[in-house]
Amino acid sequence: MIGNKIAEARKRQSISQNQLAQRLFISPQAVGKWERGESMPDIVTLNRLAEVLGVDLNYFSEGFQIVSNDSAPIGQMNDKLTGEKTTEGESMKKKEKLSWDMSRGNWEGADFSGLKNLHDKFSSSNMQCCLFKGSDLSGLLLKNNNVENCDFTGSDFSKSKIRFSNLSTNIFKDCVLRETEFTGSNIYGCDFTGADFTDVTIKSGGFSGISGKKGSLEKNTIFNAIWNRTSFINSQIADLIFVGKLEDCAFENCTFTRVTFKNATIINTFFKNRSLKRINFVDCQTDRMTYEFLRNGKADMTGVTVLG
Repeated sequence: MIGNKIAEARKRQSISQNQLAQRLFISPQAVGKWERGESMPDIVTLNRLAEVLGVDLNYFSEGFQIVSNDSAPIGQMNDKLTGEKTTEGESMKKKEKLSWDMSRGNWEGADFSGLKNLHDKFSSSNMQCCLFKGSDLSGLLLKNNNVENCDFTGSDFSKSKIRFSNLSTNIFKDCVLRETEFTGSNIYGCDFTGADFTDVTIKSGGFSGISGKKGSLEKNTIFNAIWNRTSFINSQIADLIFVGKLEDCAFENCTFTRVTFKNATIINTFFKNRSLKRINFVDCQTDRMTYEFLRNGKADMTGVTVLG
């Protein structure tokens, strides 16, 4: 029985069921059920279990087939995860190709630098003081997460969807955020120096009682960022300085508090708001169309000139 093998390996490591559960970020009851043969870990958890117990994955497969939650033998399960056909023996050697599920985890101080292919396996988690430097997080689905004091320097978030999450005091220096969508998320005190916001959308979480969470961008550091076709829709923007060139961007029905455009060139950018009086413009240049959008919103045009 696989339960007996788990128990034997655990005892050799001199760790309790509770300690094993903590290392796997699961409940002690789940470990107990495995060892009693009442349930079985899925293939992803089994792979992590082998690492924690210091055994090869083959240790669990001797004499029987390992079955996942959807009743697929381990070789077939790996085929699903990696997209490649493998024999059962070959599948044991491909741990690095498995798609880890980090959802519903409580992670603190972990180093995940260089992580790849996370995609939708990161939702409903609490992440604090973790490292993700140089990671490929493209296509990531981040939903209902709390992410604080983490370092994502140089990571790729292209085409990701970040929904109803709290992102506080994180480092996103030189990150690629192209085509990423932030929905109903609070982005506070983060460092986006050198980040690429091309085709990024920051918006609220819905209207007429549907979620209703405002997307916010507050007290963030954003220097040398790329603002190209960036859209802010029904967002709260506070304590922020926009510097450099903004082109083909949109600010639609946003709330501005202590927002400054400084030494900025603003081209073909749409502003739709009943009042833009709270925006401060310092030595800025705009094209004629953008100038008229600002003037129509009753912005203070003292620091704005029209490009020749």
